[in-house]
Amino acid sequence: MDEVAGAIADPVRRTILTMLRDSRLSAGEIADRFMISRPAVSRHLRVLRESGLVRDELVGRRRFYVLDAGPFTELVEWLGQFVRPSGLEHRLDALETEVYRTRRERRTRDLAEREEENTA
Repeated sequence: MDEVAGAIADPVRRTILTMLRDSRLSAGEIADRFMISRPAVSRHLRVLRESGLVRDELVGRRRFYVLDAGPFTELVEWLGQFVRPSGLEHRLDALETEVYRTRRERRTRDLAEREEENTA
């Protein structure tokens, strides 16, 4: 988790991850989108690869980089403890409670009506 957090701490690496979200790209294609040197982009790609967020695929003579979002899971779970439920989640929880209460009352009422019919 620490490696992932460290890897995404840099804005250039976050931008690279966003770029790789939709398609695989070569190092050159990635570097062309930045105003930094190609060696600097290569260093960022190495950090992302070492953290497990990016893997490289060799296709012929070209190397492509692909996002691997799996390592985000542990970080997302840990961050979840700090996120408060939204108002919508709270309302959905309340709705679920109301549905269960209504079902329980209906079952109780139906059972009472059947018992009444059986005793009559």
